Amino acid sequence: MTRPAYDLDIRTHPRRLRAALAGATRAPYWLEDPGRPAPRPALIGAVETDLLVIGGGYCGLWTALQAKERDPARDVVLVEGEEVGWAASGRNGGFVEASLTHGPANGQRHFAGDLPVLEQLAEENFAGFREALVRHGIDAEFAEEGALSVATEPHQVAELRSEPGFLGPEELPVRSPLYRAGVFHKTGNALVHPAKLAWGLKAACLALGVRVFEHTPVKRLTDRGATVHATTGMGTVRSRQAVLATNGFPSLLRRNRLLTLPVYDYVLMTEPLTEAQLDEIGWHGRFGISDMSRQFHYYRKTAGNRILWGGYDAVYHRGRAIRPELDQRPETFARLADHFLRTFPQLGDIRFTHTWGGMIDMSTQLAAFQGTALRGKVAYASGFTGLGVAATRFAATVMLDLLAGADTPRTRLKMATKRPRPIPPEPLAYPAVQVIRHAIAAADRNAGRDGLILKAANRLGYSFDS
Repeated sequence: MTRPAYDLDIRTHPRRLRAALAGATRAPYWLEDPGRPAPRPALIGAVETDLLVIGGGYCGLWTALQAKERDPARDVVLVEGEEVGWAASGRNGGFVEASLTHGPANGQRHFAGDLPVLEQLAEENFAGFREALVRHGIDAEFAEEGALSVATEPHQVAELRSEPGFLGPEELPVRSPLYRAGVFHKTGNALVHPAKLAWGLKAACLALGVRVFEHTPVKRLTDRGATVHATTGMGTVRSRQAVLATNGFPSLLRRNRLLTLPVYDYVLMTEPLTEAQLDEIGWHGRFGISDMSRQFHYYRKTAGNRILWGGYDAVYHRGRAIRPELDQRPETFARLADHFLRTFPQLGDIRFTHTWGGMIDMSTQLAAFQGTALRGKVAYASGFTGLGVAATRFAATVMLDLLAGADTPRTRLKMATKRPRPIPPEPLAYPAVQVIRHAIAAADRNAGRDGLILKAANRLGYSFDS
């Protein structure tokens, strides 16, 4: 086995790491934007509606918006336990990818029979995403300039050579001593300001008449015959239909609670780069970058020329824990800073201004699933596994189709008709995840080849990534 570039004993000096991270704000950079809207009042008392959407992230917002676009007369209520966009939708990297299957290889593994339809639907969804921003005047800093995949290991170069647009190290638009080759993907990729997207969708929902209540957690969802009944902290909602868009938080449907695993992802944000610093690394376009390792990094520039740097460490906290204090993990931030400085040693005196983390709803098929419950009155979607900025819009469309009882290409997909393999409960989950993490790291050391553990997991229908 060889040691990957980020595994070599070439460490940034601890003093340098401390200096780079000193004084960083422990909060998502995106959520500090001065344009952050005031939260809507909490729901107090009892309300009735045609459609109740539970969850104020991208998935819930897209569902509410499209529901009103389909039928302006339909009364729609959206409730959010905290504030719109506070969780994954306001703290992700802002990568908008057309893929609905977490890439072609994973699509072939889990959805081979649906791939031709999925590829067409992915293109339509990506175009619909773009058009919706224009139609509703949402300024999410949308930048459609492609994405760069880079090889940092010899075996990855061989993988890339067969792809169109192969670039040698001297041809790459960004310079790093770790880059060996790359491929630039011109279509199906964009960047957004994640929080501005969520806030813009909220504003669009309000403009169409959606009733939005924030700081309104739903405690219980019960079947009341012709309606469903949601109990919140200070009120109740009675609705003909409901949508669950609660990401990786414990599902209100007990049968779905083992279908996702809350995995924490962590990121850094740099101070703004000067033009001279950008010249040093050659990064002048608004495109995202990711490396090809199983434990991979993703990074992009903001409109203000900061660099967001994340990935590599995907951490599961014992007991499916989801707590605010888990948003900070100093050992991961030090590792990410070390990897950043090894990738761009030209930026040796860079400082990081923000460090944060957040929960991803991982499913064993590495892609979202949708379905219905309570005799068709409730639809749900979850399991986006870190690829939900565009896929949540598609999932919203599927859920509305399912609630309408419509037979469409979307409702016939495997991801809408068959649930993924469940993830074991504790005390099995934590040791199982650690075994898989070690197996993924071993695969990176073994030129990307899966060992016995990953091969066995794949045969059983379980897929894993960092």
